[in-house]
Amino acid sequence: MVERTETAPTEASIRRACRRAAEGRPLDADEATALLSARGPALEELLRIAGGVRDAGLREAGRPGVVTFSKKVFIPLTRLCRDRCHYCTFVTVPHKLPAAYLDRDEVLAIARAGAAQGCKEALFTLGDRPEERWPAVRQWLDERGYDSTVSYLRSVAIAVLEETGLLPHLNPGVLDWSELQRLKPVAPSMGMMLETTATRLWSEPGGPHYGSPDKEPAVRLRVLADAGRVGVPFTTGILIGIGETHSERIDAIFEIRRSHREYGHIQEVIVQNFRAKPDTAMRGMPDAELHDLAATVAVARILLGPKVRLQAPPNLIAGEFALLLRAGIDDWGGVSPLTPDHVNPERPWPAIEELARHSAAAGFTLRERLTIYPEYVRRGEGWLDPRLGAHVRALADPATGLAVESARPAGMPWQEPEESFVPGGRTDLHATIDTDGRTGDRRGDFDSVYGDWAEVAARVSAPAASIPAPATGETATAGSGETATAGSGDADLRAGLRLAADDPAALLAPANADAALALFNADGPALEQLCRLADDVRRDTVGDDVTYVVNRNINFSNVCYVGCRFCAFAQRESDADAYRLSVEQVADRAEEAWRVGATEVCMQGGIDPKLPGTTYAELVRAVKRRVPQMHVHAFSPMEIVTAAAKAGVPVREWLTEMREAGLDTIPGTAAEILDDDVRWVLTKGKLPAAAWVDVVSTAHELGIRSSCTMMYGHVDHPGQWLAHFRVLAGVQDRTGGFTEFVALPFVHTNAPIYLAGIARPGPTWRENRAVHAMARLLLHGRIPNIQCSWVKLGDEGTVAMLNGGANDLGGTLMEETISRMAGSDNGSARSEEQLRQIAALAGRPARKRNTAYGSAAVPQSV
Repeated sequence: MVERTETAPTEASIRRACRRAAEGRPLDADEATALLSARGPALEELLRIAGGVRDAGLREAGRPGVVTFSKKVFIPLTRLCRDRCHYCTFVTVPHKLPAAYLDRDEVLAIARAGAAQGCKEALFTLGDRPEERWPAVRQWLDERGYDSTVSYLRSVAIAVLEETGLLPHLNPGVLDWSELQRLKPVAPSMGMMLETTATRLWSEPGGPHYGSPDKEPAVRLRVLADAGRVGVPFTTGILIGIGETHSERIDAIFEIRRSHREYGHIQEVIVQNFRAKPDTAMRGMPDAELHDLAATVAVARILLGPKVRLQAPPNLIAGEFALLLRAGIDDWGGVSPLTPDHVNPERPWPAIEELARHSAAAGFTLRERLTIYPEYVRRGEGWLDPRLGAHVRALADPATGLAVESARPAGMPWQEPEESFVPGGRTDLHATIDTDGRTGDRRGDFDSVYGDWAEVAARVSAPAASIPAPATGETATAGSGETATAGSGDADLRAGLRLAADDPAALLAPANADAALALFNADGPALEQLCRLADDVRRDTVGDDVTYVVNRNINFSNVCYVGCRFCAFAQRESDADAYRLSVEQVADRAEEAWRVGATEVCMQGGIDPKLPGTTYAELVRAVKRRVPQMHVHAFSPMEIVTAAAKAGVPVREWLTEMREAGLDTIPGTAAEILDDDVRWVLTKGKLPAAAWVDVVSTAHELGIRSSCTMMYGHVDHPGQWLAHFRVLAGVQDRTGGFTEFVALPFVHTNAPIYLAGIARPGPTWRENRAVHAMARLLLHGRIPNIQCSWVKLGDEGTVAMLNGGANDLGGTLMEETISRMAGSDNGSARSEEQLRQIAALAGRPARKRNTAYGSAAVPQSV
């Protein structure tokens, strides 16, 4: 690795940056970098400023002058890892260990000993995915029935909760979104050090992270973001002195700040100084200098602000407790009276009494906290799984969220808490939304649940800048309100129209992307021709019948803490519009629907943290018991992933159980736009595009067919629409499981991302016509049925889509709250006669169908 050097900042630049920090002005990267070089009087001034920021944050938190620590035991579940970090002595090789992992009894023995001494945290530290490097590890897991290290970690975390009452804090390294979902119900907090964003330290031979796949900065930044999307109180930090430059160090702090601003999940940031260890490749490197550490802590405090908790490990600072307190830390991290720091075994923890003395000498009171920080204890729902609630409440002061120091952990069952899911609330919302409307235009936690809106806005590129003007060959109105003349795109437009007439599905090919994008942007005569061609393809494919299903939507709960930024349906439990239905109420509605001719119920709900994991199967069974012939179309891919994670089983196993309970098909909702750049802005906590694909593909493989959808007209653009259709086509080519495609125009009125001024107000009339027509053409030969949404489009819009490639009206719905909560004014139900009238307005006959597009059965008496 070639070391990089930087030009040292001038004393004037350091003074200028200090002055700006003292005035409370935001620092840019150059100013923050300059401050890392502060020494002497400049460093003293920097420490004074940082200490003041920290003190203001503690006063705001209601604990002025209090620094915290967590009393813990350190459980090194495995010292095996697939990475090869050049400074690490924690990781070893299989033949030097008695076993690949600590077994369950060994884990519990450590935890019980800690509980006896009043510890409240069980810190699990382990290497990254050792089974992918060591065959002996894979064999150990297989022999015990675990599919991965994460599975085993989940199992022993539950054992610690049930047998000892200690609260697990999990540090398994790099996790993906689904693994974080799987572990959240068993741990109040998790963590992973970012360490550095300097890619060269990972990619160049000789770098400290060279040969370590899990240390790629982009991978670790994704974990930070995924933890925020899942709502995990998360610990992260930087490791200084491993060869990074000052500017690279500042970049890492800025990245942590950006992630926290977007998701609000970083409960503490650790600034850790490198200490060289014998028998490592970096044994000859100098230790990070303590004044460099103090300057870094101070700059981190200033950049991260008063609300972020900041920590420096007390066993790595050579007794400089006062220096680090002056620099702005407010936490000493986890300290164990029992177990060593297995990552730094040569540097023992200071005694808790010693920490208290040093803190008092600097004017601070030392207080014990839990592994989950007080702010997240008090927020509760959305951050703390209900199955952990009793364990945390047994140890937490309800007023402060800090630990009750005299409390002693005791094992208790890890299960759904009694009375956690209480039906009630505004259960008539499906009807009164059309008369009384909603209580307010936004949920009660609007200012916190969606993250920092300014940070979200910064991630939204202006799509209009990269989208061609409407391609007509004439003057057209562009999105900015200015006029633009299409000229260079005419050849692509003509090519696209030729393909639409001769070989529509070929428009999906990457070689024809320009032609497809020109069609998405068609307007005027070109748009009319596009819609005529799409309608011709529709006629040749499915005939003239306009189909519909008699069905009922049943949204069994609208309580949800995911925080999707487009969703106006989700409510907090305490919001006036929140409700939950009981299993029997759902069955009652299914029976009512059957009696008036419905053949399908579509059941979806919010991601309600108090919904017992068993409820999903109970809902299906209850409907089938009450109405055996009713088709159950239920549970979005997001619901499926989170329910499987809550149950601790793979998606395939969970879906198999649902199929056996009577689940017939699933809705292909939660797709939005299958482009992670868009969906991370739009949905915050929802599943990644790859997870959506995996769920629907798995369902298809199990014989559970699905619809597929696209919600458009918010922060997206036609290039992303085209990519979305390619993903759908790829799934259909592999599985053949999609029954229909449903185009869903974004309803903006009450959508949080629109209220925040970020999303545009839904698609235009032109875009609606183009998207429906292109769906018919792009999916030709793959998905025969293209559905338009009368709920979102209204009668006039629906007729236009039926004349431009669509053949299906969806269902009667009977109750529709999701679009209506968002501000749609097209009602929440349609009768069969009204749907037939819409078809007649389009000049077409109407035909009743079943969910799979066969002839609809005539409902019999229950």
